[in-house]
Amino acid sequence: MKVIVTGGCGFIGSNLAEELIKEHYVVVIDDLSTGKIENIQNLQNNENFEFVKGSITDLNLLKQIFEGADCIFHQAAIPSVQRSVENPIATNEANIKGTLNVLIAARDCGVKKVVYASSSSVYGDTPELLKREDMKPNPLSPYAVSKLTGEYYCKVFSEIYGIKTVCLRYFNVYGPKQDPTSEYAAVIPRFINRVLNNQPPVIYGDGDQTRDFTFVGDVIKANILAMEKNVEGVFNIACGRKISINELANKIMEIMGVKLNPVYDNPRPGDVRHSLADISLARQKLGYVPEYNLEKGLEVTMRWFLTLRRN
Repeated sequence: MKVIVTGGCGFIGSNLAEELIKEHYVVVIDDLSTGKIENIQNLQNNENFEFVKGSITDLNLLKQIFEGADCIFHQAAIPSVQRSVENPIATNEANIKGTLNVLIAARDCGVKKVVYASSSSVYGDTPELLKREDMKPNPLSPYAVSKLTGEYYCKVFSEIYGIKTVCLRYFNVYGPKQDPTSEYAAVIPRFINRVLNNQPPVIYGDGDQTRDFTFVGDVIKANILAMEKNVEGVFNIACGRKISINELANKIMEIMGVKLNPVYDNPRPGDVRHSLADISLARQKLGYVPEYNLEKGLEVTMRWFLTLRRN
């Protein structure tokens, strides 16, 4: 099949393209604002691969690229809660207008299915710890609002225009190719990078907040299942286990054989307190079963970081 990966030079998108190319013709579109061309370097000479430098805010370009495509994996976004708090207009432009463009282009080109990368941030701080897809959303940041809006657009385009859509709510994804140097870097690559440089992890808040960390390999598997299965709707994609940020810092230092005292900073606006997924719906409808617990995922991720440093 011909499949499109928007944001395919980013962390998740490039890992997804690498897996898809084993069986499909893959077109990656990315404006390289946050993605890196190095992430797809190993795909460039593959005859089943095409890279287009461009933005999802360019509707005419999307219509050209989507022609003849079977499935769109819509990963492109400005992917940071903190960045959305600082610049909500840019987040709105990329995440809401860009998603609407993707859906319009998919409709006009007769694409059968769109798999949309949503986020656990749409839940916000709910009284119940375990997040289920049927809960009322409570977004706490412009980023969360943008992702929830994308879900609603997917639902509407499915109902009105007949495009099959699947929305995957990712919970704190980590793994190889995740950028540790950005000021908006996610917590795991940031911790690993600092510990490798013999610097203590920096924790925002008291560190007792919890997260459900999901290895990127499981996220890729969920995307492919979403394409292959005759399903639609919203699904949590996670590991299904929680860990506090304090415990995470200690676990990373333990694996690396280092002991440093974390530095604590002020909590960040828009961050939720606790996040844990109920993944039973994804198990039932998609056949999704996570293969990586945190220990296994962290070991793979750290090996990648060490290889990167040596090179």
